[in-house]
Amino acid sequence: MVIVLDPSASVDPFEQIRRQIADGIRSGELVGGQRLPSIRQLAGDLQVAAGTVAKAYAALTAEGLIETNRTRGTRVVADQALAPSLHRAARRYVSAAEGLDLEAALGAVRAAWAAAHGEVGPTDA
Repeated sequence: MVIVLDPSASVDPFEQIRRQIADGIRSGELVGGQRLPSIRQLAGDLQVAAGTVAKAYAALTAEGLIETNRTRGTRVVADQALAPSLHRAARRYVSAAEGLDLEAALGAVRAAWAAAHGEVGPTDA
C-alpha cells in the first residue's frame, strides 16, 4: 500500500495517514497480521515528523485496527481481515430484519450460529 499525502489538503497529515491505512484495512488491501512500517520508517518515507505517524498509529490502535508489539512491530489486527465482508453482511441482515427489535434480531443470529456450529439452542433442548 502506498500512502500519499496532499500538502494542500485541509486535512491534517496525521488524519490523512490514519484514513488511508484504515481504508486499506477495511477494503482488504491490508490483511490481518500484515506488518506496517515502523513509525520512523513511515515518517521518513512521507517526510513528516515521527510524532505525526505516531499520532495516526495511536488513533488506529484506539479504533482496534492495528496493534504494536515490541518484538513483532506494528501489525493489522487479525480480526479486521474479515471486517469488510462481515460489515457488509451485517448491513444486509439489518435491512432484512426490518421491523424486528434488537433482541429478536440477535436471537435469530444466535440460532443461526448454533445451527452452523452444531450447538444445541434453547429451543432444541
